[in-house]
Amino acid sequence: MTLVAAAVLVPLVAACGSEHAGAGSGSGSVSPEPPVTGTHWRIESISSHGSTEHPGSTAHLRFDPKTGKAGGRLGCNHFSAAATVRDGNITLGSPTTTRMMCDASLMRTERTLLGVFNSTLKYRLEHGTLTLTCTNGTIIQAVEQK
Repeated sequence: MTLVAAAVLVPLVAACGSEHAGAGSGSGSVSPEPPVTGTHWRIESISSHGSTEHPGSTAHLRFDPKTGKAGGRLGCNHFSAAATVRDGNITLGSPTTTRMMCDASLMRTERTLLGVFNSTLKYRLEHGTLTLTCTNGTIIQAVEQK
């Protein structure tokens, strides 16, 4: 039995150890995903109630594991809120925001983003894109801002 298990496992271990991570293009190489926390995320799109907004470069967020807070910009105003990132979920508390008035499109983006606070969002990190899905149906896609 032990001999059979070894005969099956040794080729699998050897095969798993042959992958090389690197920066090659199209060579099948693997690059590590940025972590959800500690990364500056630029919001690319917000889908809610059948429409999608693209806020450009103004909306961004960051989850700080040391302080347990999320912070960033909702489009017009800056925000801060308690945040817990764990097991594929992000729980956001009530936001504290600045109180500036901006262009109508930025304020619309901001209202949509404010709707995801005081809730738990599911997150998925895939190919450098962070996707947040809120219980109210809002889907936010963000990419690492370098």
